[in-house]
Amino acid sequence: MSKRTQWLALAAFAGLAGACLLASLLAGSADLSIGRALAALRGGGDELAGTIVRTIRLPRTISAFAVGSLLGLAGVLLQALFRNPLADPFVLGVSGGASVGALAGMLAGVSLGGLEWTATGGALCVGALVLWLGTGGDPGRLLLSGVVLASACGAIISVLLAIADNGQLRGMVFWLAGDLGWAQHPWFDLAAAAAALLLSLIGGRALNVLAAGELRSAVLGLDARLARPLVFLVAAALTSLAVLAAGPVGFVGLVAPHLVRLALRTSDHRLVAPGAALCGGALLCLADIASRTIAAPRQLPVGAITALVGAPVFLLLLRRRALR
Repeated sequence: MSKRTQWLALAAFAGLAGACLLASLLAGSADLSIGRALAALRGGGDELAGTIVRTIRLPRTISAFAVGSLLGLAGVLLQALFRNPLADPFVLGVSGGASVGALAGMLAGVSLGGLEWTATGGALCVGALVLWLGTGGDPGRLLLSGVVLASACGAIISVLLAIADNGQLRGMVFWLAGDLGWAQHPWFDLAAAAAALLLSLIGGRALNVLAAGELRSAVLGLDARLARPLVFLVAAALTSLAVLAAGPVGFVGLVAPHLVRLALRTSDHRLVAPGAALCGGALLCLADIASRTIAAPRQLPVGAITALVGAPVFLLLLRRRALR
C-alpha cells in the first residue's frame, strides 16, 4: 500500500470516528428526533433536548472517545515495548494494577487528584513485574505472567471490596464493570489523549526502532535501557487515566492497533499511533451506544460489551500465532 493510500485510509478512520461521535450524541433511551438533537447540540432547541444532549450525552460521548483513544495508544506503546502484538493493558494486568491502586485510594479517602497517583503507582508496579518476568522469553511466558498477575490483582480487588463500606460498595462494583458514568473530567481526558498522541507522533521513529529489537536499536543509536522505561511509564499513565475515568475497560488496546495495522498494512508507528487513537475512540463510542440501547432504559456496563467483543478476537489472534 502506497503512502498516499495509507494517509487516505487514516483519513477514513478520522471520518469513522466523527460518525461514531455523532451517532453517540444522537442515540439513547430518550425519544429525541435527529432534528431536535442537532438543534440542541448547536445551542438551540427545547430545554429538555438541551439538557439531555449537552449535559448528559455530550460529556459521556467525549469521555468514551477519550478513554478509547487512551487505551488504543497504550496498546500501541505496550506492543512496541514487548514486541508482541498480543500485549494489551487489560491482558497484561496493567489495568488490574491501576484498579487496585484506585480502589485502595478510594478506601483511604484520597482526593481525585491523589487517585491518579495511586492508580498510576498500581499500574507501574504490576507492569514492572510483567516487564521483569516476561521479557527475554517467548510470547507465551509474557502472556502467562500477565494473566497470573491480573488474577492476583483480581484477588486483591475482592479483598478490598469485602472490607469496603456498604455505601462505597455499589459504586465500586459498577466502576469495576466499566462505567462511563464515572467520568467527571471528559475534556481533561481528551486533552491527555491529544497530548499522548502528539508524543507518540514525535517518537514514532523511536518506537519503530524499539519494536525492531534491542540489537537493532543499539546499531541505530537508540538507548533501549532509557527508552523502554519511558515508554512503559507513558503507557502506565495512559492506562491509569483511562481506568480512573471509566474503570477497567478491556481489550480496546488490543483490538484497535490490530484493526489499524490490517487496514493500513503497515507497522509504522507514525501511522499506527494516530490510527489506534481514532479507532479506539470510535470502538468505545460504539460500545457505549450498545450499552445504552440494548436494554434501554437500563444501561449495561460498557466494559462487558468490550469484553464480549474483545475476548473472541484475542483468542483468534492467539490461535493464528500458534499456527504460524
